Amino acid sequence: MGVIIALLSGALMSVQGVLNTEVTKQSSIWTAAGWVQLSAFIVCLVMWWFGGRQPIGALWQIQPKYMLLGGVLGALITYTVIRSMDSLGPAQAALLIVVAQIIIAYGIELFGLFGVEKADFEWKKVIGALVAIGGIIIFKHSR
Repeated sequence: MGVIIALLSGALMSVQGVLNTEVTKQSSIWTAAGWVQLSAFIVCLVMWWFGGRQPIGALWQIQPKYMLLGGVLGALITYTVIRSMDSLGPAQAALLIVVAQIIIAYGIELFGLFGVEKADFEWKKVIGALVAIGGIIIFKHSR
């Protein structure tokens, strides 16, 4: 099930990036990013309302407090995805975004950052990242 959800997430992110880029072309980048965040907030409220209504006050108990920066990162992600898709095109931007995610996520696991359980170093994961970087080079020069 995790694989299916991850694939769906990647597909949704690609479509969202294209939609947001087109909204930006007809408005502005911060208007588009603001709309993304506002509409996401409305969807979250509706899902919260119908999904059990757990206490919102639990947010203020989160430790460490920097864990609450996901929304700030979400706004920056929206901005950077729009900019990269506009300048590189959806396919190349998505490829670079995914490779960056792989490398950073492995670093987070490797060093046990942000409360993630520390993972042992594995050469095969480094080789996998290098293969992905090689894929970027091939993709870039295939135009």
